[in-house]
Amino acid sequence: MCAIKDVFSNRIVGYSIDSRMKSRIAVNALNNAIARRGDVAGCIVHTDRGSQFRSRKHIRALSRHGMVGSMGRVGAAGDNAAMESFFALLQNNVLDRRTWTNREDLRIAIVTWIERTYHRRRRQDGLGRLTPIQFETKMTTPATQAA
Repeated sequence: MCAIKDVFSNRIVGYSIDSRMKSRIAVNALNNAIARRGDVAGCIVHTDRGSQFRSRKHIRALSRHGMVGSMGRVGAAGDNAAMESFFALLQNNVLDRRTWTNREDLRIAIVTWIERTYHRRRRQDGLGRLTPIQFETKMTTPATQAA
């Protein structure tokens, strides 16, 4: 799984699930985030140094949408702490809950947990005890909501 998190609201704005960590998984996650957010020019996308994020396809996708790529230092897990925290929650709340017999059941469980639980039910201290959806709703101006 490759996921993109908006660190303003802690919402997972794009993700992609595949059997291999190739460049397409990163590009698909980025495209999903762009589809969800719309105008993303100038946004900074911070990643670790995985080959999928250093690929020509991913770099071209960032450039095509006017986004800026940023990479953490080698061996500095703290640079990517926001995503490490998310993946630890995913591990505890989905992956380790049972033995998965097939990828499709696991994929459905991951998507359901992100969209139903993480975004809409899991209150976060850093967001004033709001969920990511509640926080975005509160922080969005009425004019933006009408558009």
